[in-house]
Amino acid sequence: MWDLDLIESSLSHRHEAKFIQKTVNEISVKLHVINRSIDEDLVGIESRVEHVISSLEVECEDDVRMIGIWGMGGAGKTTLARAVFDHFSILFEGSSFVQNVRESSKGIGLKELQKQVLRDVLKDQSIDVTSVSDGVNKMKRVMGSRKVLVVLDDVDGIDQLEALARKPSWFKPGSRIIITTRDKQVLIAQGVHDDNIYNICLLSREEAICLFNRHAFRSKFPIQEYEQKLSREVVHYAAGLPLTIKVLGSLLCCRTEPIWLDTLIRLKNIPLKETLKILEISYDSLEEDQKEIFLDVACILKGEPKENAIRILESCGFHAQIGLEVLEQKSLINISYDERLGMHDHIEEMGKNIVRRLHPGEPNRHSRLWFKDEIEEILVNDLGTEDTKSMILKYTDIRPATIMKSLRKMKKIIFLSVNDNAFSTYRVFGKSIFSKNLKIDEGGVQYLPDTLRCLIWADYPFFCLPKTFQANNLVYLKMPGSCISQLWEGGERKVLKKLKFVDLSYSNLRTFDLGMTRNLETLDLRSGKDMVELNLSGSKVSNRNLGLIPNLKVLELKDCYYLQEIHAPVGCLKNLTHLNLNGCLRFEYFGFDTPRATLKLNAKSLDRCPLHPNSNLPKLKFQCWYGGVLPLWSGNIEKLLSFGLCACTNLESFSASICGLQHLTALTLEGCIPELPKDLWKYMHKAQLVAG
Repeated sequence: MWDLDLIESSLSHRHEAKFIQKTVNEISVKLHVINRSIDEDLVGIESRVEHVISSLEVECEDDVRMIGIWGMGGAGKTTLARAVFDHFSILFEGSSFVQNVRESSKGIGLKELQKQVLRDVLKDQSIDVTSVSDGVNKMKRVMGSRKVLVVLDDVDGIDQLEALARKPSWFKPGSRIIITTRDKQVLIAQGVHDDNIYNICLLSREEAICLFNRHAFRSKFPIQEYEQKLSREVVHYAAGLPLTIKVLGSLLCCRTEPIWLDTLIRLKNIPLKETLKILEISYDSLEEDQKEIFLDVACILKGEPKENAIRILESCGFHAQIGLEVLEQKSLINISYDERLGMHDHIEEMGKNIVRRLHPGEPNRHSRLWFKDEIEEILVNDLGTEDTKSMILKYTDIRPATIMKSLRKMKKIIFLSVNDNAFSTYRVFGKSIFSKNLKIDEGGVQYLPDTLRCLIWADYPFFCLPKTFQANNLVYLKMPGSCISQLWEGGERKVLKKLKFVDLSYSNLRTFDLGMTRNLETLDLRSGKDMVELNLSGSKVSNRNLGLIPNLKVLELKDCYYLQEIHAPVGCLKNLTHLNLNGCLRFEYFGFDTPRATLKLNAKSLDRCPLHPNSNLPKLKFQCWYGGVLPLWSGNIEKLLSFGLCACTNLESFSASICGLQHLTALTLEGCIPELPKDLWKYMHKAQLVAG
């Protein structure tokens, strides 16, 4: 009994000792934070250090913790990691700061970096490492015996972490590993918890001004009046990037006003070499297809809704989902609160510079065209080349015929976006009409390259697409506010096997027949009040809202295998006379208001007639080609006045549900109808039978 009491007392004292030690550690850390100040020249660093400290929890010795500092090049990741290291390294039994792991691993090699860590931690310069595997074994033996702080700066590959900090089990509890990187995926692959990944913030305007003043004026405030005014412009250009602010501050220090002005003008066309060098490291690490996606975002798609950008990029043949995710993880793009593609101004600048420098001074040979003045010069002088793959032209006064003429020389262009200023249209009561002072050169050239995969032309001024445009590669078509009344002249039908996305909202369409469009997924025909005929047969549309095209007379949905439902608010589709649902095997729901005329419904292969419960159809001609028993109705058809059944040559008998049509006055049966329900005339005594 005495022995048991002694053991319990011993355990109690052990827990007390552990608690006391933890309390001492916490007090030591707090005293250390109070007594050691951070370099005051590091503008804005205090709040950022505090954020990292909260994740480190240095006073906790129960676990090994890995912390990630993630952000774009030049944002201050290394500076922040160094500030934390200098502040807390004294609290550990050993520490090592390995700078520029990315570059060093390619130069001196990983085994030399392993040697550095071991020598730093053990404070023994005689330690040697013969190979990476030898270094791994030595680190596993050494690191587990002491609490260490290790910073691995600018990591860009998981192989580097495998060699330097493979597992938390390598280290003694209480150890902390800080990893800085431009690529979030490296941290995720290493198992760093998302709560322990700090996305470094760029400088606020006030912080940026303070940092610039210290480098440009060696003080907190400008001296000359022009310096105060122009420094705001410099800070605006830097957009919160510490690297750029420091470089420009040093460059403009003690310079005259003309030099300041000339520098600002130069920056609009020629980016800072020092900034580009740092930023391009992330670009160089991309796969080739990811580089193309990045350049498209920088030159063409910045500010575009993410979902729309994905469709555009996919239409151009890219794997957009994974591509954009990689760019985001490498801090090359960001997604705004409203789901649009964003990009830091200097990264955008870097991307455009990459495109320009392949053919300096020859914009007509650039792969992507985005600068309005350059594009207009190319178009007016007919200087297009095969080098151009993408072009975006906004608010131009150039005539459409001139644009189309120059496109003949851009034989490899796959992306075209035009926002036509001079031929823009006005929307009146949901319709597009021309301004009275505009004239369309109908005799001019109408041409679009067959290589196009994505075509965007707001306010397209012609009444149809060019006759020569086969569109056999077209995946994405967007022409809101256009004057198109039909896709091709004379109602010509073309095979559009690749077309997936169509937006012809606010246009003047009267008929819409896409021909063979087996891959069509989305269709936007908002405010199509002039449309009377819509043919989507064979497409992949899964549902259709017809509320914005209320005057339809003919709706062809044959073989729309994915179609499940159609929405049509009350008051719509009163003019509908023909509806073809043949082959719509998944179709479940169709609600529409009372048609003014007889509705001819083709519904081959449907399991039932899926009418909306509130439908009050007066007339229905049902053409079904049914064999066996006519299926049950779903929906309110008790008020049906006239019902026609034709072409049902294999029909064996009716469902008894037809007896519920008590208001029926006319029943037309065409084909071979061997037997009618016995009680039919008991409930339909008002009906007149017409048999064919």
